Amino acid sequence: MTPSRNHTLFDQARAVIPGGVNSPVRAFGKVGGTPPFIESASGATLRDADGREYLDFVGSWGPMLLGHAHPAVIGAVVEAAQRGTSFGAPTEREVGLARRVVEMVPSIEKVRFVNSGTEATMSALRVARAATGRSGMLKYRGGYHGHADAFLVEAGSGAATLGVPDSPGVTPGTAADTRTAEYNDLDDTRRLLDDGRVACVFVEPVAGNMGCVPPAPGFLEGLRELCDATGTLLVFDEVMTGFRVAPGGAQERFGVRPDLTTLGKIVGGGLPVGAFGGRTDLMDLVAPAGPVYQAGTLSGNPLASAAGNAALAFIAEHPELYTHLEALGGQLDDGIARIRGTHGYPLTWNRVGSMASLFLTEGPVTDWPSASAGEAERFTRFFHGMLAEGIYLAPSPYEAWFLSLAHTESHMDRLLTALERTLATVFGASA
Repeated sequence: MTPSRNHTLFDQARAVIPGGVNSPVRAFGKVGGTPPFIESASGATLRDADGREYLDFVGSWGPMLLGHAHPAVIGAVVEAAQRGTSFGAPTEREVGLARRVVEMVPSIEKVRFVNSGTEATMSALRVARAATGRSGMLKYRGGYHGHADAFLVEAGSGAATLGVPDSPGVTPGTAADTRTAEYNDLDDTRRLLDDGRVACVFVEPVAGNMGCVPPAPGFLEGLRELCDATGTLLVFDEVMTGFRVAPGGAQERFGVRPDLTTLGKIVGGGLPVGAFGGRTDLMDLVAPAGPVYQAGTLSGNPLASAAGNAALAFIAEHPELYTHLEALGGQLDDGIARIRGTHGYPLTWNRVGSMASLFLTEGPVTDWPSASAGEAERFTRFFHGMLAEGIYLAPSPYEAWFLSLAHTESHMDRLLTALERTLATVFGASA
């Protein structure tokens, strides 16, 4: 038997990279087994080092709204690379990308580019603290905002309870400034804001890191009112939802404007980009316009700016792509409802636009406790069953699935067929 190149590469990687991966979930730590090492991708398909093809619903964890290797993006990057990959100086491309972001995202009047979502969120937090003169920050259980120290915290439920670090290396002093509320719970949020020490509320307007969890009716509107009443800034982390659930992100879809917004993924067209933006008075606090320091050698570099410009230009010129994505999502809604009704499996399907998650529980799933109620071993069997069917999903029950422009109705049929076969093995022929 020919040795698996995936196994060989994983062994080699573990010798020189911590855990063999450059981001933890890629190691299949929750599900076991050897991760496929991807050699190429096109449209909605991945090909691994062993030559196996997969129908992809990870989409590089969200950036690939247009599909892999989209010609407009690839052409823009090649053209830019031929002129030089980085200058450490201003370019016309980054101005163009900034103008597109300001035109498309309702709340953003000025924007600063960085190189990752983590950079974007940590910088927005710094601006919020400077603007308010407060040190506290509130986030939601199950909400992920990158790996900056302040965000790697699980706080207690009471307003006066100090946060406890979730990761070694995060100091108790940093953790003490972070409070954690339950997602979709305005009363919990109100209690934690009452003392007037919180600079900002960070929220994924559609949660995507406890699986896809939509905001409850009135939740985002209530946050806006609470923040206004307490002098707290509202920050939407739209690294995942930006340009995905609507051209202007979740704030356009739900009609609620935050004070600051963080972006990533789609804004870079698949290259490493992050951004934070908001009202002019807040953004003019950022150096060199103001005293809040933030810098990055490769921020707004020519390749990332070219890819982002190409992606956002395509989105702006083809608004019908959202109709296509909604139709595909509706096909999945109907198919999963049929599977659940026919077999009686305990399933909860959450979807907002082209973001979705299937929870192997009765539901509803509205927050972290309900999202994390599923059985880990059941998900492991489900994940490997789908992988054996050639369906590439995130190796964690707490990550969203993503649809792309490259997906088709026949791809949805293939996914539903694989789901029905796999769920039969997970739950038995009948529930």
